[in-house]
Amino acid sequence: MPSFWENLRFAGARPDDQPGQSYDEDQGAESQDMFLYVSHPPPSAGTSWPSIIVAQEAFGVNRHIEKVCDRLAEAGYVAIAPALFHREHPNPKLGYGEEDVAVRNRYMGALRDEDIIEDINQTIIWTQSEQFRRTNGQPIGIVGFCVGGRITYLAATSCPGLSAAVCYYPGRVLLPFGDGPTPIDLTSQIKIPVMGNFGGKDENPSPADVATIEAKLKEAGVTYDFKSYPDAGHGFNCDERGSYHEASATDAWARTVSFFQQHVHSHPH
Repeated sequence: MPSFWENLRFAGARPDDQPGQSYDEDQGAESQDMFLYVSHPPPSAGTSWPSIIVAQEAFGVNRHIEKVCDRLAEAGYVAIAPALFHREHPNPKLGYGEEDVAVRNRYMGALRDEDIIEDINQTIIWTQSEQFRRTNGQPIGIVGFCVGGRITYLAATSCPGLSAAVCYYPGRVLLPFGDGPTPIDLTSQIKIPVMGNFGGKDENPSPADVATIEAKLKEAGVTYDFKSYPDAGHGFNCDERGSYHEASATDAWARTVSFFQQHVHSHPH
């Protein structure tokens, strides 16, 4: 599938536009860029497609997340993965082993819900901008894995313009990143259908956490579709990790594509 890296520039004054000032990594989004990995169907498939935002795991927009985007492009979507650690590092691609634990924890610990919401909103705006006209006016879904599953749940509560959300093993939905409310506390704001794919052997979210999330969705009247795979643990979708569980990953992917086909591909805003 054709793919490219886009540089999404946030509005506002940039330090390099101001003489005598150097780039400050702690400046914040207002003067930063955020890389997007974009994969899309071939031009022979048409000129306009719905889009799916892909929220990364704790390892950045690495090759696995790129492959997820490419698979979505094969299914008929423009898939866009924003590099959500950009306030700490422009575009890190971290490994799964012990050697990267410290830096992963640092980047994860720096995430703030208000920043995440801004980043997803900016990505949504990009899909409707003049920069890539093939997604203009088309519906938008979001899917995320691990911390990206949590980001997806948060986006479903707080980012207008989305048509459907798919969360894979979203850890820490019951905890805030920063000072604000937790994603689960915002459940009543969800106005779109939500899918969840979980591992029965997972501890983050645990089966008890999943039951808590499901109860909140029920209480709020949200349309949702949850499935737990008893033989799978955390990260079961990633074929580059020891936790990969092929049967569960295959079924969950089929569910995901079908869900987007129902709620995004065939449904305009």
